[in-house]
Amino acid sequence: MTISIRVMTAGDGYRYLLNAVVAGDGDRDASSALTRYYLEAGTPPGIWLGAGLPGLAGEIAVGASVSEEQLRRLMGHGQDPNSGEQLGRPYRKFATAGERTQRRLDQLPKSLTAGERAAQQALIEAEEAQKPTNAPVAGFDLTFSVPPGNSASSAKDRSAGSLKTH
Repeated sequence: MTISIRVMTAGDGYRYLLNAVVAGDGDRDASSALTRYYLEAGTPPGIWLGAGLPGLAGEIAVGASVSEEQLRRLMGHGQDPNSGEQLGRPYRKFATAGERTQRRLDQLPKSLTAGERAAQQALIEAEEAQKPTNAPVAGFDLTFSVPPGNSASSAKDRSAGSLKTH
């Protein structure tokens, strides 16, 4: 078995779950309802688990399905999934490459000629484009996968076979 870990960023990072998990195994048009997901076979809906559930507003039962709105509130905004009340500090906001570039351009000396300013702007834009834009982490997605070609019966057969040889 292998485990894949994916960082989910705050803000739109949870959309990965909507597009890859919540929508099931099919494509999802952003304007369509999720009823197909609940009616068709494929990836099952996310469910609520954990000791923190009683601390949330309203009643969320262990094993209840996670709604799209609850996911948006919790992972997208760090809010209580039912009430929308902020849980802890709001997610930190990081400057984009464009914002960082503009801040640096605003600090250039006014005495630069148009050519010097253009050269500095190109240099600053290239430097800022190379830097990653940080994003706050809202959670982690852990995916447990069985290697291709393995099934419950073939794994059982291999286990039985290896027990006989040892």
